[in-house]
Amino acid sequence: MSNAVSKELGEKPIGKLIIKQSFPAAIGILVMSLNMLVDTIFVGNWVGSNAIAAITIVLPITFLIASFGMAIGIGGSSIISRAFGANNDDKANHVFGNQILISISVALILVIFGFLFKDQALLLFGAKGGIIQPASDYFSIVLIGIPFLALSMTGNPVIRAEGMPIYSMVAMLIPSIANIVLDYVFIVQMDLGIIGAGWATTISYAMSFIFIVWFFLSKHSELKIKLKWLRFEWEYIKEIGALGGVTLARQGVISILSIILNHLLYKYGGGVSIAVYGIISRVLMFALFPVMGIAQGFMPILGYNYGANKFPRVRETIKKSMLYASILALIVFIFIMIFPKELVNVFTSDLAILEQTPNALRTVFLVTPLIAIQLIGSAYFQAVGKAKMALLLTLTKQGFFLIPLILILPQFYGLAGIWISFPIADFCATALTAYFLRKEMNQFK
Repeated sequence: MSNAVSKELGEKPIGKLIIKQSFPAAIGILVMSLNMLVDTIFVGNWVGSNAIAAITIVLPITFLIASFGMAIGIGGSSIISRAFGANNDDKANHVFGNQILISISVALILVIFGFLFKDQALLLFGAKGGIIQPASDYFSIVLIGIPFLALSMTGNPVIRAEGMPIYSMVAMLIPSIANIVLDYVFIVQMDLGIIGAGWATTISYAMSFIFIVWFFLSKHSELKIKLKWLRFEWEYIKEIGALGGVTLARQGVISILSIILNHLLYKYGGGVSIAVYGIISRVLMFALFPVMGIAQGFMPILGYNYGANKFPRVRETIKKSMLYASILALIVFIFIMIFPKELVNVFTSDLAILEQTPNALRTVFLVTPLIAIQLIGSAYFQAVGKAKMALLLTLTKQGFFLIPLILILPQFYGLAGIWISFPIADFCATALTAYFLRKEMNQFK
């Protein structure tokens, strides 16, 4: 292996590696989450609650399209990590070339479909009444930036697989900071409303894409963009697809959940309840950024050592990642339980939203201290190339538990039944993940 940075993954102390890999990933997720939070704050305070609901409707659609890029990125980076661990640079470059071709092809096809079926998509995801027009305006503009987002999501996990977490972090910092600045310019200064929010998001996606292309063309990247690697190879497409399918299935189920959830929220609480969930989902992503950072950061360490057959290091990586993530999740839980009203006040002054959100927020976060087991467990199976088990665990929370619960419980408990479904689903999914992960770890003794 020519790159000493990649070799560090198999040699340096695990604790230090987890911090080195996870800290930049966590900061990147933090700033990306702050970006979404600030987006919602600008829109909530300068445009209105219908605009918050509109963005809540559109985001799952755009992320469903972009998740194809994320799936290709995570699936390919798992193979690349293990190829580096096995000293197989040729395979790593072949896989990277296939990732680029697949991402470009899929992103363009999906964006064309997005424009052709825009109205149908918005109605399907729950746009109704006063939400329809702002959702349509926002979606039309954000669609232009989706290919850039998809390609950025392909490149980012690959940068981490190369053992370059700082550059991965910068790739997330650039669009997030740009979006916050552009939100202020377009929404506050130029008074462009929801259209301004759309353009701020689209331009920020393009800026991230430019940085990632620069990285892979620079001397910092071990992987190279060369014509000899840029050809479709069925062997690699299948492997990328099998592992990436886990991420795609997760986002697909999240999108189905969003469709059902938005319709039920509108039925039991109107547009206000959709806006309430919009705030909760932003807080959910923001609050769990350190836990998700560890889940992302430990994957290249795990993949490299698994590929190099260093199984004691694999076991140590899992145990230490779980410990660090659980401590962080507990801190998040305590903060949410103590300060829910203060958090909600940041987003809006709408009295109806302020009345509903704090209790709903507390309910959704009830099982947060256990969430690390779920995130680390499902990420483990993806990192080591066990696609079927990764797929099963990925679908567990939303597909097997949360969707049935939100269909059943509101019939007995109304709107409260929707909120209580979240912690019940988290608990069940965590228990199942813990069972399979324990069986797996026993093999490394």
